[in-house]
Amino acid sequence: MTATPTVLSARALLLDMDGTLVNSDAVVERIWRGWAVDHGLDPDAVMAVAHGRQGHATMAVLLPERPQAENFADNARMLAAETADMDGVVPVPGAAEFLDALISGGLPHALVTSADVPLSTGRMAAAGLPYPAVRVTAENVGASKPDPEGFLKGAAELGVDPADCVVFEDSGAGIAAGLAAGMRVVGIGPRAAQHGPTVAVPDLTAVRVEAGTDGAISLHLA
Repeated sequence: MTATPTVLSARALLLDMDGTLVNSDAVVERIWRGWAVDHGLDPDAVMAVAHGRQGHATMAVLLPERPQAENFADNARMLAAETADMDGVVPVPGAAEFLDALISGGLPHALVTSADVPLSTGRMAAAGLPYPAVRVTAENVGASKPDPEGFLKGAAELGVDPADCVVFEDSGAGIAAGLAAGMRVVGIGPRAAQHGPTVAVPDLTAVRVEAGTDGAISLHLA
């Protein structure tokens, strides 16, 4: 990871949800630790790979011999369980102010999440955050993070070259996806710094957004 610069410039921002805008760790821990016990796996080992990926991709890593059809069926059940459980879902510090600055400034941004539409809309609502108008969810991609497909689709939806995008992510899989897409990555929270983002900050209170006169977005990082 490079030394933290004072300012990054971008034409668009691509935002992960869980761990970046929304703290859903309480739910994710409950659901996935339970799944680990049910399948005779070490819960800590499961949690080490669960963040950032779609559920079926996590299962494929942990149970490589299991047919993928079983992973997809299991993933559907897990998504339903997570969507029904919003207890403890809260915004990441600074998320509301950060999104308000993007929306009020008319600054190009998109949500790029491994969650599907029901889960992402539910968690953003539970956290009291606005749901971005442009979003790439699990339904829109053929490959889960760490594949860069989601971020590349987000850039295409916004009509911005990948090199002019900055990704906000918290997980190893998400950071790897953003870097593989040729984008700079701002790592959010304590997990992020371990995975080599371009810059790491403790939370979104450390990010100030300004609109440039030429359409650029200036990110001031504390």
